[in-house]
Amino acid sequence: MGYTVFEKIIKDHLVDGTMKAGERVAVRMDQTLTQDATGTMACLEFEAIGVPRVRTELSVSYTDHNMIQGDYRNPDDHRYLQDIAAKYGMVYSRPGNGICHQVHVERFAVPGKTLIGSDSHTPTSGGVGMAAIGAGGLDVAMSMAGEPFELAMPEVVLVRLAGELQPFVSAKDIVLEVLRLLTVKGGVGKALEYGGPGVVSLNVPQRSTITNMGAETGATTSLFPSDEVTRGWFRAQARENQWVPLEADPDAEYAQVIEIDLSALTPLVAQPFQPDNVVPVSEIAGMPVDQVMFGSCTNSSLQDILSAGWMMSAGKVHPNVDAGISPGSRQVILEAAARGALEQLVGAGVRILESSCGACIGMGFAPPSDGVSLRTINRNFLGRCGHKTGKVYLVSSETAAASALAGRITDPRGIGKKPFLFRMPERFVIDDSMFLYPSPDPDKVKIRRGPNIAPLPEMKPLPARLKGDVLLKLGDNITTDHIMPAGANILPLRSNIPGISKHVFEVVDTTLPERALQQGGGILVGGANYGQGSSREHAALAPRYLGVRAVLVKSFARIHLANLVNFGILPLVFENENDYDAIEQGDSLVFDSATLSAAAAAILRNETRGMDIPVRTPVGAKDLEIIKAGGRLSYIKPKTA
Repeated sequence: MGYTVFEKIIKDHLVDGTMKAGERVAVRMDQTLTQDATGTMACLEFEAIGVPRVRTELSVSYTDHNMIQGDYRNPDDHRYLQDIAAKYGMVYSRPGNGICHQVHVERFAVPGKTLIGSDSHTPTSGGVGMAAIGAGGLDVAMSMAGEPFELAMPEVVLVRLAGELQPFVSAKDIVLEVLRLLTVKGGVGKALEYGGPGVVSLNVPQRSTITNMGAETGATTSLFPSDEVTRGWFRAQARENQWVPLEADPDAEYAQVIEIDLSALTPLVAQPFQPDNVVPVSEIAGMPVDQVMFGSCTNSSLQDILSAGWMMSAGKVHPNVDAGISPGSRQVILEAAARGALEQLVGAGVRILESSCGACIGMGFAPPSDGVSLRTINRNFLGRCGHKTGKVYLVSSETAAASALAGRITDPRGIGKKPFLFRMPERFVIDDSMFLYPSPDPDKVKIRRGPNIAPLPEMKPLPARLKGDVLLKLGDNITTDHIMPAGANILPLRSNIPGISKHVFEVVDTTLPERALQQGGGILVGGANYGQGSSREHAALAPRYLGVRAVLVKSFARIHLANLVNFGILPLVFENENDYDAIEQGDSLVFDSATLSAAAAAILRNETRGMDIPVRTPVGAKDLEIIKAGGRLSYIKPKTA
């Protein structure tokens, strides 16, 4: 039996384990990626590990999230990250150089290599045939220290593409169709590998849009083969020497095959408040629009900017619409300016926003109260835009442009303008001057720490008898934005766990942090796919600081489950999902954690209702040891000593 693309890469990097779906594997990571919203904590964790130098082939620290410098906190964090990079051997991407995923595909991603990033959209680099995986900051810090990354081997699913996209239908519509078919939890435990005759019709920016949003299905990663189209991208980026061919063997076997006819796709839209709430644009056409946002790591390539400029040149932004664009990188801005796209956009009335994650994570450009915002981003979770009343719809650049002109949701096929035909440049503008490289004399680098950078909280071992009240009872598909919101007011606290913990579950129940501290902690109960969305480990770290020591749900999202392990919070799942109805908020639960085994069910006692509820932990024996020790740092300290 042959190998898939994903299996070939894992096989070449396998340190321990067996490549059998569901089995634990340890994989060597060639590259790491961090950004300033998660990277500050990752660097603090790296320092705590005590390794004198990064031990990867390449580690890049990007500054692209916390760009609003309303006070000293964000710039202090940026200065800290720059110093850490210089001292420990990382490349530092300065503010203004671009969004980490777009820039990484441009300048660093390599076919056949492995990449772990402290951002859930790290799989963007799968667009060039890289095994790129999002993870929590501590897992990335461990990889920076030279430790292999451990994960459950995903089953590989083939998304077989046939045909070619019709005019005004784009790569965004392909991945929205994947989301419609799989849902936001259908990719959990899977790697999505794209193949079929339709692949050759998609360039690297289009492929990267698709692999970027594969994260919304819960997939471990998404990736394309590395072919002559990929080679053309590397040639245009003056990196052809790094290109290698990589494709699945003819007799490779897949756990599932999903067929998509590109010729039959129409423009699609994901409605609030989940990326899988997908319908044809024509179904909701005519809905008034208040705001349109172009850009973000999903749709901020040169092709996206040129396409939006081409369409916007047909008129002006509607008087009722506020439109803005966040280009993906400095390279994209320079190329778009040279081709007149920025002039077209500004002339039409589009605001040029910073080259950053910005509005996607609620850092500025929020919609008005109850406003309808069309965005080319990847997530439309409740409150993510900056407040709970904003209604975000996910669309392609073409649909966004048509709607900005009309002032209402509009199918771009009906605007009466010829489609934009994109041609990849023979050579992009190459200017790497915004990268700062490691110091040749690291011992002389003094790390500057602002007053907002707080030490990591102490992680005590899990008590043998776990007892606590149910602090919150939650439903299905609780996202990390529910647990630990983003936004301009909260993101500057990412390096301050005591400060950021005051905002835990803010969009659900503002009383939770105070109640948790008063009660000395407690237990969280939820439904299916708990913790979907971002890789932010703060969604585990901050509840742990508040005293949460266990989370009982129907099922977990992959990255959040790993983050719970890393910070010593016991993950439990119902043996019988109907028992979810036997627990209410405020109930007192008791559990014997000392005798808990990874192999068997255990009994949780609901003292309030006098009931015994069978539960189990979804993690293996080693992860259970880590949890009982109080988390990964507590677990490795004796070994390091």
